[in-house]
Amino acid sequence: MTDFVIETHQLCKSFKDQPALRGLDLQVPAGSIFGFLGRNGAGKTTTIKTLMGLLRADTGSAHVFGVPVTDADSAAGVRRRIGFVTEDKELYPYMTVEQIIRFTRPFFPDWRRDLEQRYLEMFELPKARKIPDLSKGMRSKLMLLLAIARGAELLILDEPTDGLDPAATEGVLRELVSITSSSGITIFFSSHQLSEVELIADHVGIVDHGRMVVSGCLDDLKARYQRVHVVLESGAEPPVRWPEGAESIHQEGRVVSMLCSHNAEAIVEQARSIPGATVERFPVTLKEIFLEHVRSN
Repeated sequence: MTDFVIETHQLCKSFKDQPALRGLDLQVPAGSIFGFLGRNGAGKTTTIKTLMGLLRADTGSAHVFGVPVTDADSAAGVRRRIGFVTEDKELYPYMTVEQIIRFTRPFFPDWRRDLEQRYLEMFELPKARKIPDLSKGMRSKLMLLLAIARGAELLILDEPTDGLDPAATEGVLRELVSITSSSGITIFFSSHQLSEVELIADHVGIVDHGRMVVSGCLDDLKARYQRVHVVLESGAEPPVRWPEGAESIHQEGRVVSMLCSHNAEAIVEQARSIPGATVERFPVTLKEIFLEHVRSN
């Protein structure tokens, strides 16, 4: 049995000869909260639609629960194990909140009535209101209810907090952490809000131009990346070449600042070998790691 709920290998997809995915490798560990990050057009939504069987990749492979997403015989069974919240938050416009819950419920034998009621109350969803009369934030809440209450083993969420106010966002994020810790489900979500990802994700992947540029345990990434500041004595010069791993090197006057993606000890050791230099190390944020890998591309 695989340790990864989602796994892709060299996934490629183009639209009218414009590549959206260029050999994407992705591994989402079972039981993780995986934040999927990238700029607009980086390939996030294409990846999600491919995993859900809404798009077919040109080349490469994608598996969910160890089953190829192209396996038509198993597709329906796999999708019953997934709760999906789309980016556009589209729902049947002629139904009310109560009607769409009643309509959805019979399709899922493991439907959780307790969670249905919990989120109706928590999200303050008006049962008699029709879908078009809901705000985008309310539609986001309703889709989360439909995704979670079905008893899913995997939640795939495309911008799940889009349209929510800060208080509602905090409540949704808290619930996602709670259901993962209590039920062991896996959450794979894309978001433009780096602060939200940093708050709840334990694994992240950064995609740019259809390729995975950074992926791994968030704590490991933040431990590996460091910010190093070197203050030189007047007249002193920094090395012509720093050790491998020194990136985004900037100098203003006597201060040299760099982001170390790895090999921090060797970089710091070289900095300290400069006569009279003062060297400081600082932790980095997910935002710094993200910008380092997408800013120049």
